[in-house]
Amino acid sequence: MTQSTALYDIPGPHARRRHLLYGLASTVVILALAGWILYLLFDNDQFTSTKWSPFLYEGIQELLLRGLGNTLKAFAYAAVLSLALGAVLATGRLSEHRALRWVATVLVEFFRAMPVLVMIFFIFVALKVQPLPALVAGLTLYNGSVLAEVFRTGIHAVARGQGEAAYALGMRKTQVMTYVLVPQAVRAMLPAIISQLVVALKDTSLGYLITYEEFLHAGKLIASNLDYDLPFIPVVMVISPIYIGMCMLLSWFATWVARRERRSPKTKAVDVAPAEPGTLLPGPQ
Repeated sequence: MTQSTALYDIPGPHARRRHLLYGLASTVVILALAGWILYLLFDNDQFTSTKWSPFLYEGIQELLLRGLGNTLKAFAYAAVLSLALGAVLATGRLSEHRALRWVATVLVEFFRAMPVLVMIFFIFVALKVQPLPALVAGLTLYNGSVLAEVFRTGIHAVARGQGEAAYALGMRKTQVMTYVLVPQAVRAMLPAIISQLVVALKDTSLGYLITYEEFLHAGKLIASNLDYDLPFIPVVMVISPIYIGMCMLLSWFATWVARRERRSPKTKAVDVAPAEPGTLLPGPQ
């Protein structure tokens, strides 16, 4: 027999009508705001053929595609290196050696506190590094330090009894982390990891400040072209949906991985029949 409970009062007829009116009023306000923005864009001649004609030229399309490819390249490098650095720093912070914990803590707190743009400029200008390595290094240091805290918090979020039971079975710390704690923590950490990777993806746009020819840099070259009457708004309307689409694709990928993990037989609980009295447990006798 199932029992249903409600955490709030079920709305009556008057409340439902009131909620419907609120919804209609909100829709009208949003549509009015969108209409007003479109009116301003038309009034300022942002939809004239002159401003949109650059996107019809093959050279402009190749420039945008090349910039998009450079953005994805920088993001791929930064994402992989950030995950690796985060794992290393998190391992240091979880270490039993006090000196190693202290060093890892100092590095994490320092790089988390430093603005990404300052690190990128320092590596690019002071160390005289090429634009792509400078951008990737700055993104890796910042996002890796943030991911280190995500990993450490995820490990601590696993029930303490899980690790204690593994140690009681004679497993070493490396085995406990690899086979018991990390697989359970990953599912809890996945939303935070993807959120931080989205931040890394958006921060690749800082590359245009150090002359790295990424997506935003390509858009800036088009938007500042006097031959096309400075098509700033059209460039924004073309580039923004692509950035949003890439971020949504990352979120969708995280949801897909989480759903796959829940369906995986390795992550499902296994029912073990109770042992009969006098049954010996496997292991050395």
